[in-house]
Amino acid sequence: MTERDLTGATWFKSSYSPTQNECVEVALVPGSTGVRDTKDRDGGTLIFPSTTWSAFLSTLKD
Repeated sequence: MTERDLTGATWFKSSYSPTQNECVEVALVPGSTGVRDTKDRDGGTLIFPSTTWSAFLSTLKD
């Protein structure tokens, strides 16, 4: 993981859970992807390089 500033990033969650507050949110910024828990937004954020996040999503789709 890399340290990145996500201040001002736009967070979103899956369109499959529009009314749920028990999921994760994702923010895409140049070079990185942030992931946090919707129930505890101040509890910490995992930050992954964009290439790692893309590989994760590709694996899920397979």
